[in-house]
This record gives sequence, C-alpha cells and structure tokens, in this order.
Amino acid sequence: MPDAPMISTANDLAETYRSQIEGHDLVLYDGVCALCNGVVQYLLRHDRADRFRFIPQQTQLAEDLIKRFPADPEPAEGIILVTAALTPRMWVYRRSDAVCQAFPLLGGSYTVLGRLLKIVPHGLREAVYGLVARFRYRLFGRYDTCPIPSAEQRSRILG
Repeated sequence: MPDAPMISTANDLAETYRSQIEGHDLVLYDGVCALCNGVVQYLLRHDRADRFRFIPQQTQLAEDLIKRFPADPEPAEGIILVTAALTPRMWVYRRSDAVCQAFPLLGGSYTVLGRLLKIVPHGLREAVYGLVARFRYRLFGRYDTCPIPSAEQRSRILG
C-alpha cells in the first residue's frame, strides 16, 4: 500500500533540482550498494520514456526529500519510489512496493512483471526484500563512496 501523498511542495529545494525532478518518477537508492547501482544502470538502459530520476540516499537532496514524506514509524531504508514528484499526483512507495510500482512505469512487458509481483502477498514480498537487503553488501559488494555518474547520466542521477 502506498504512503499518503507528500504534502510539502519542497520550496526550499534548489531550483535546478526542482526543475529536474518535478513531474518525474524518483528512485532514491543506496548509493554505495553495488546491487542498487546495478539496478539503477538497468533502469537507465530500459527507461525509454525518460521518466526516472535517481538520487542516492547519501545526498543532501535525498535527505531533504525524505523529510517531506509522510510520517513513518521506521526510518527511511531500502529503495523509495516517488511518482509524479512535486505534483498533486505524487505518491511515495517503499521497499517491495517500490519495486512492484517501478516495473509498470517502464512500460511494455515490464507492466506484466509488475502486476505479477503485486500478486505475491505483501508479507512474503517484504520478507524476501528484507532478506536480500540484509545480505546485499556481502553478496554484491559495497562501494566506499557513491560512484560518479557518466556525463550522459548526470542529468538523471542527481544530488
């Protein structure tokens, strides 16, 4: 189930970021996680509609955005998807819900994959997500710092 829409308009964000993220779908991810960076690279290659913008959670921009999300009893952890950022249609999805929601945004056969994932009971999806998240550094590795995006990716990987 998605969180409630964000209420704040985030007026204090730098205008350059605002213009780059407004109306786009944002993926906030662990920037030092090799698995997470691999997923970002995959999404960059398959996002033919240029919908997604990516923000490592270690950046000030991510911190500023996360502060505006609806109150959550747990700290921000795992992938976060914000659809239609900084618009009245904006929604926040976390963890396995974010994954399920991201696939249909790619369009085509990914829509079917997203629907299939949503059939899996939420508790089971979250258990699998949590297991992968817990061991991701051991299985896939960890960077000392967030990788620097290539010149062509800089307009899409922000922060």
